Amino acid sequence: MLFNSFPFAVFFLLVLAAYVLSRRRLHIQNVVLLVASYTFYGWWDWRFLLLILASTLIDYVCGRLLDRCRGDTACLDATPDAPPPATSARTRRAILVASVCANLGILGFFKYYDFFAASCAEVLQAIGLPLQPRLLHVILPVGISFYTFQTLSYTIDIYRGHLRAHRNLIDFAVFVSFFPQLVAGPIVRARDFLPQIARPRVWHWERVYEGCYLILWGLFKKVVIADNVAVVADRLFSGDTPTNGAAVLVAAYAFAVQIYCDFSGYSDIARGTARILGFDIALNFDLPYFSASPSEFWRRWHISLSSWLRDYLYVPLGGNKRGPRRTLINLMLTMLLGGLWHGAAWTFVIWGLYQGLLLIAYRVLTPSWHRTTAALGAPSVHTLRAAGIVLFFHLVCFGWLIFRADSVSQFVAMIDGLVGPWHVRGTGVTTLVVCALPLLIMQLAQIGSGDLEVVLQLPAPVRGLTYTAMFLGLAACLGAQIERPFIYFQF
Repeated sequence: MLFNSFPFAVFFLLVLAAYVLSRRRLHIQNVVLLVASYTFYGWWDWRFLLLILASTLIDYVCGRLLDRCRGDTACLDATPDAPPPATSARTRRAILVASVCANLGILGFFKYYDFFAASCAEVLQAIGLPLQPRLLHVILPVGISFYTFQTLSYTIDIYRGHLRAHRNLIDFAVFVSFFPQLVAGPIVRARDFLPQIARPRVWHWERVYEGCYLILWGLFKKVVIADNVAVVADRLFSGDTPTNGAAVLVAAYAFAVQIYCDFSGYSDIARGTARILGFDIALNFDLPYFSASPSEFWRRWHISLSSWLRDYLYVPLGGNKRGPRRTLINLMLTMLLGGLWHGAAWTFVIWGLYQGLLLIAYRVLTPSWHRTTAALGAPSVHTLRAAGIVLFFHLVCFGWLIFRADSVSQFVAMIDGLVGPWHVRGTGVTTLVVCALPLLIMQLAQIGSGDLEVVLQLPAPVRGLTYTAMFLGLAACLGAQIERPFIYFQF
């Protein structure tokens, strides 16, 4: 069930009606959310429900056991970072390992088994040991990477003493399967979201209005911008158009616009839908293409995943506390695993390697950059930052070529095309400019006001014109093209 489809509109209205009718009884409201979430997820394939149910039960039980092993008195009296009693430390580690292995085992089987089996076979064949692996060709359950990380953070936080185990299984199941953000994030943290599930939600028309705006803007980004730019990107990456320098550049720009509007559009719809239901989901995108460095970019792009990798991978590896060399190694390992999280293909591994190299390069060069800019006046610093944004945007676009390529050989061929002849004709640059212009205007307004929801603060006539333009764009595009799934459904 796609957000940009008529069935979802009907589904959400029915859920909202049942939700509002049960607003005086919190338990019934949460049951409505759970049934709605399982219906939404089972719409693709009911067998996927068995996996999300398994993840829910595993981490619910592990969380309760972790709390029990710590002891109620110790857990209540200790500070959040206090170590558990020595007598239970080994048991608690065993429970955490069981949770991590179970969750990553399920994820690894469905997402990575065929990739690693085929890769190992290729290596063995290269050294003269022929092997024909048995590939399973299993269907990748939608959203499995997202809810796996979500439930893992729950048990890890309990183990660290940052969170108490939740006793209500219905509430916990809603946390795992909450349908607005289930299949493509944002990845929510239990300590932020479970309290919202456990307490009554207050109905405010202002929040409903804000939620409707987020849904409208998210749909506009997805249907009007991303899906139309996708036609250009798909054609250029398909190989039907002769590869030349201009085509490669347009392909990179087109996919940069497509993936941002597609993914941030989903996040906006998720946040808007949740806000109507009385929940607050954290911001997942904060104008990432206006970043001047990779560290700034990852604080603005897919924020929920970036912060998850920081808190549950980079910091446990040692972060920046074990010397400069170890810091660079930790950055590279984090980005390599972040690339692999996106998919079982060498292009994602290479993309993660590339992002790690960018982080390392900028980290090494930052001290000299600061010394250079310290002596400059404010106008020069602003000019240099603008130049840095333009430079880094193109470095990001180069990374998108790796990310989007169907294979390593296609990526190499497109890089070869950059040094070939250049001709713009037939590349789709006009479509790209027309579609990207509304996005650019909106983002400049957001930067100027410092408010990502700046439209809500505009005078009524201007808001009315803005909403009308969005509705007209949606009406024209919804009737003229097929429903495209969101890009991150495949991850």
